[in-house]
Amino acid sequence: MAEPEFTATGVRIGKRLRSLTRAGQVRISDGRLQLLTSYGTEIDSAPVRAVRASRSWFGHEDRASADVNGTRYSLVLGEHDPAPGTPGPPSARRFVEAVRRAAGHGR
Repeated sequence: MAEPEFTATGVRIGKRLRSLTRAGQVRISDGRLQLLTSYGTEIDSAPVRAVRASRSWFGHEDRASADVNGTRYSLVLGEHDPAPGTPGPPSARRFVEAVRRAAGHGR
């Protein structure tokens, strides 16, 4: 298995008004996006080309949304990227860029 292209831990993942996990993981690897619980159980996954990711137009900069298999998930990542060597989730902006890059739509 190849090294993940993007990994975020400590991510709050929700669906509508329901919280699915408060310390989940988001992983992009081998052309797939995976949403995982804190225990590593898969919530949902799909090929990156089929995923739509975006940041909030208003509100907090740490929030993003991802449409996976027709379901919209709200993600609360870090507001800013953590300092090198410091644990913590990357910013929502980095998540959206990683999805676009993995799908071939990025820079």
